[in-house]
Amino acid sequence: MTSTVLPTHHRTVKVRDHEIAYREAGPADAPVLLLLHGFPTSSHMFRDLIPRLADSYRLIAPDHLGFGLSAAPSAADFDYTFAELAELTAEFTEALGLDRFALYIQDYGSPIGLRLALAHPERITAIISQNGNAYEEGLGTEAWAPVRALIEERTPETEEPVRAIRSLDGIRWQYETGVPAEYRDLLDPGAWHHDAALMAREGQDEIQLGLIADYGSNFALYPAFQEYFRTSRVPLLAVWGEGDQVFVPAGAEAFRRDLPDAEIHLLPTGHFALETHAPTIAALIGDFLARRVPLRP
Repeated sequence: MTSTVLPTHHRTVKVRDHEIAYREAGPADAPVLLLLHGFPTSSHMFRDLIPRLADSYRLIAPDHLGFGLSAAPSAADFDYTFAELAELTAEFTEALGLDRFALYIQDYGSPIGLRLALAHPERITAIISQNGNAYEEGLGTEAWAPVRALIEERTPETEEPVRAIRSLDGIRWQYETGVPAEYRDLLDPGAWHHDAALMAREGQDEIQLGLIADYGSNFALYPAFQEYFRTSRVPLLAVWGEGDQVFVPAGAEAFRRDLPDAEIHLLPTGHFALETHAPTIAALIGDFLARRVPLRP
């Protein structure tokens, strides 16, 4: 990597008449890395990673509909399901003319990206999973208990504990939990305040409760995701915060069951590993893609 820092552009594109915000950096003719964020954040989570890879790759990081600076139509006007978000993401890539790309998947970005891979396997050159789960054993028992209750039956009683997940305290817990003391002062408090402010906007309650209630549809697709791994032999790198209590390290190790050549790195951090280990993750990605996905001719 060179010492030159290429600029990150903040752009929008219309998909189904919805404004989708995205960050982009890197040469237009470079191999593409599509960065798909998780809950409750946005492309903001990639702010430290993008400049570290933009000399060799074209990085594109959209905000999912309802998140970040993308449009957030009400739950009455858009069916917030993972199936719909995956289809919208596919249409986003088509609007930008992306026909081949590697995927970076984290949290919600995992089922969205893997659904995209199932629908268009020919487009996927590689997968980088950063706490992006595809296995039952990757689900932290305690963290998922209230979500599983909501999936089982959506009632005011099951909604309330899940609603707390997107509060400022709930979001801060996701950033801090599992991060060792020596890395705590690398966490930027502005990150969880940024996410909490966007999660507090009008209409977010129904949007986010609806998506979390739909998460069970992703469990049902885990066997299909795993079959995709086995049949495609897609190059896969897992860079995983080992202290994550939402998606635990067993989820990273499980990739080797279906992809024996998967490269697994457990890092001493939590759910949002880029907050403390962006330089390490960028180096691992650069090395992995250079070996497994050819650069532009």
